[in-house]
Amino acid sequence: MSEPQPIARRWFITGVSSGFGRELAVAALAKGDRVIGTLRRPAQIAAFEALAPGRAHALMMDVSDPAQIGAAVAAAGDIAGGIDVLVNNAGYGFVGAAEEASLAEIRQQFETNFFGLVQLTQAVLPQMRARRTGRILNLSSGAGLMASAGLGYYAASKFAVEAFSEALAAEVAALGIRVTLLEPGGFRTQFSGGSFAQAQQRIGDYDATAGRMRAGFEQFNGRQPGDPAKAAQVMLQLVEMPEPPLRLLLGRDMLPRLRARYQNALLELDRWEALSSSTEFESAEVQA
Repeated sequence: MSEPQPIARRWFITGVSSGFGRELAVAALAKGDRVIGTLRRPAQIAAFEALAPGRAHALMMDVSDPAQIGAAVAAAGDIAGGIDVLVNNAGYGFVGAAEEASLAEIRQQFETNFFGLVQLTQAVLPQMRARRTGRILNLSSGAGLMASAGLGYYAASKFAVEAFSEALAAEVAALGIRVTLLEPGGFRTQFSGGSFAQAQQRIGDYDATAGRMRAGFEQFNGRQPGDPAKAAQVMLQLVEMPEPPLRLLLGRDMLPRLRARYQNALLELDRWEALSSSTEFESAEVQA
């Protein structure tokens, strides 16, 4: 009796020029799947499609442009007949103190990291609902669980991704669609390099906080402990799981920080429990 053949999946991955997106595309193609990857520069198309001619398909798309999102999803349908796995990977880091960042810089951060992710998810969901199956992997960040000085707006965009994805997972579970948030720590990608933006305004009073974060990222670039290729293998495992986790932290470096954060949150909850509970009506008033 022959062994059952693995299912060939159709992936739609945003931001496949480098980092997690590129490594995941390479890994999925290596196992025989079909990958539709989005890029922002025409010069990158040939190199991507050469990874697996006939199974690697490049589309030009800026995730912050709603019109391009609709066109790309329609093109994916023409190319592959549908999308089995959506990976919202495209995004970029941003460092700047709350007072330093301009509204234009903040809006662009959210247009790319959050609103683009939402619009693409909305565009893909109808076909997943119709088939009663699908996987959505949303790239969040360790910063989506805890904010640091200088990373407030980046963290805010990822906090929004966390909330959206958590609600989405609850809404689509009964429809056969599974959602997983991936929360990387420090990985050797372009996050701290070419994909890293900084507030144009600099205020000296924030040199010890946001300025320190900015310098830290510059020094950390190229020395991060995380291997994107290994993270890609984890993502392949996730889409094979009948019941994948809602959240998965990627990288050992974030584990002690997150444990300390949750422990401190519980201590703070207990410390202020009496004050929290002092805001309710008295029992007689509730009965009335």
